[in-house]
Amino acid sequence: MLRKIIPYISAAILILAGCESQIHQPINICPGKDSVADALAALKSQSQNVVPLRANGQCRLEYHVEGKKKQQRENFNMKLWANPPVEIYLQGDKALVPKAIILGSNEREFWLSIRPKEISTHWWGNWSEQDLSEGLVIDPRTLLESLGIGEVETQQDWSLSNEGTYDIISKRQQGVVIKKIYVHSCDYRVRRIEFFNRDGHVVAGAELDKYKEVSDGFFIPSLIKVTTYAQDTGESSFSITLELKSIKPATITEPRRNVLFKLPKPRGFTNVYRIVNGKWFKQAQ
Repeated sequence: MLRKIIPYISAAILILAGCESQIHQPINICPGKDSVADALAALKSQSQNVVPLRANGQCRLEYHVEGKKKQQRENFNMKLWANPPVEIYLQGDKALVPKAIILGSNEREFWLSIRPKEISTHWWGNWSEQDLSEGLVIDPRTLLESLGIGEVETQQDWSLSNEGTYDIISKRQQGVVIKKIYVHSCDYRVRRIEFFNRDGHVVAGAELDKYKEVSDGFFIPSLIKVTTYAQDTGESSFSITLELKSIKPATITEPRRNVLFKLPKPRGFTNVYRIVNGKWFKQAQ
């Protein structure tokens, strides 16, 4: 997502992540839905089968800090828990640095921590203080939507078009397109999501592939690539690719829920920022 998996990273920090697996877009063409109501109903019917889940995975992270030419490359093991519709927790570990990356959200808050000393930053914010049409182009709710476990907002201003292999469901806010969902018209699974600012520029996108069945009628993509774009150049400014393995339904007890989906205290970070309407406000330690 995602406006929507991780708070927006400015030009001060550039992170590029990728796994060996590549996103493959479908080539088969099938008749699409006849109306936007039918298209939204199909998406909503799939989302009704969601269950809490957990998964493991592994990704390669590449990043560089402003002022340094040499890229840093790291591999990290990933753990993911999701409790629909709004709770998610992603943890990335690497050798000697447990919890090198933490991403999470609950009904009230969201957060992202990157611990390696070259970055050492914790971002957090309240959902009630965000303008969801702009600002946070990638945050935890983008990941929830990419997994197909976010809420389908059928009461919003939607329209439907068709382009090749896809039905394209577009969401408008005050007459401006702010999101496009590309659904493969054969299996009716989401393969791409694009997010736009008020000027019509793409600010983020998610590509989805390799769907796997978690439980009866509930499929999620095991390969997810989320990218944000710099508004001055239109080029990729942030990209993270998640390759999920061992995806299973989960029983999330209340004690575990209170640990996973609770805003952590930002201990040991060089920088701490609170995000309000997409803007960073530095906080004292």
